[in-house]
Amino acid sequence: MPRAAVNGIHIFYEVHGTGEPLILIAGMGADHRSWFCQMGAFGKHYRVITLDGRGIGKTDRPPGLYSFKTLADDVVGVMDHLKIEKAHLLGESLGGIIAQEIAIAFPHRVDKLILASSSVGRGVAMQVHPALMKAYGRQGSSTETDFDSSKVDVGKAMRAMISLSFNSRIYRVAMSLMATLYVRPSAFKGMAEQIKAISTHSTLDRLHLIKSPTLVITGTGDRIVPPGMSELLASRIPNARLVKIDGGSHAVRVEMRKRFNREVLGFLASAQPGQR
Repeated sequence: MPRAAVNGIHIFYEVHGTGEPLILIAGMGADHRSWFCQMGAFGKHYRVITLDGRGIGKTDRPPGLYSFKTLADDVVGVMDHLKIEKAHLLGESLGGIIAQEIAIAFPHRVDKLILASSSVGRGVAMQVHPALMKAYGRQGSSTETDFDSSKVDVGKAMRAMISLSFNSRIYRVAMSLMATLYVRPSAFKGMAEQIKAISTHSTLDRLHLIKSPTLVITGTGDRIVPPGMSELLASRIPNARLVKIDGGSHAVRVEMRKRFNREVLGFLASAQPGQR
């Protein structure tokens, strides 16, 4: 079982394919297995690295604050372990915020950047789905200023996220069943720490520091992170390219994987990403 000793913990990772390195950073509570719809397509062209974030999956669950600086340092530590000087980064949702942090703090380590169904984190008012707010034990304002992560029922929040992430009933049922079968209660601790980290973090005022060619991709039917957040990212990151997939859910890379994979591979292969 490949594990990298990074920042005082052991991080699980997998490597598939050959070519330029492409690191996939999963969303809240998700581990390396969540990229099953991308591995075959991406592994034909790139050396694809997936990993379990701090507190998730087969990676250690140490006590203490899981700041986004720490989560970004963990990914860079895995790159050092694998002797990767520079890589493409694809981060989904919370993983996209980690990818932003890496691109800001370590610009020389990032080739191209893809932010899927992502946001800037805390501090921007947005229309969060009422069912998700209820699962997080919150009412009214969606600006996160009154958010107390210690009061979140993480299991309930995870079930709500799965239900809202997929627009197709078939996927909702299948993914809920998979979570019941494969997600251990101990994994909730890592998810709780991720929730705490995102409730106090924002990249909004630093997005202009990102120098890497960037693709921002979202589904117009995302019920977790409204498409307006991707529009904000694309407007603040210099020369970012914005792609909206009609009807796509928060889990657009699963439900519309062919379109999603085609957009990502096309962007990575392009000489000049440009704006769209």
